[in-house]
Amino acid sequence: MHQLIFVNLPVTDLARSRDFFTQVGYTFNEDFCDGRALCLELGPTLHAMLLEREFFDSFHDGAPAPPGTVGALLCLSAHSRAAVDAVVDRAVDAGGSAVRTVDHGAMYGRSYADPDGHVWEIMWMDRTAMAGEGA
Repeated sequence: MHQLIFVNLPVTDLARSRDFFTQVGYTFNEDFCDGRALCLELGPTLHAMLLEREFFDSFHDGAPAPPGTVGALLCLSAHSRAAVDAVVDRAVDAGGSAVRTVDHGAMYGRSYADPDGHVWEIMWMDRTAMAGEGA
């Protein structure tokens, strides 16, 4: 099994990305940050590499997704409904855009788009209640 994850995302302005995600409450692993990349720490083994677009494009041979399209939905867990709201509210206050809210009682999530349009869903599940429902 895998031990680390590094999701690579293109960004147009590293300083803006650093400021945005710092306001949301995240930190960066400076050992993997330079003038072309930021290593956003999402958890002990979870990272997003925010790469200047030209640098990002050097890692693949395909056509880049046009601005304004959603190529992936990044979903991260939270320990409570309140934690979901806190992260998304901070993201919106920092200049992100609210995308949607889903509330199924035992599963709750909200998503936001960062300044580059990447969609981040923050979700919470009551695993005990869901196990009782046979989910």
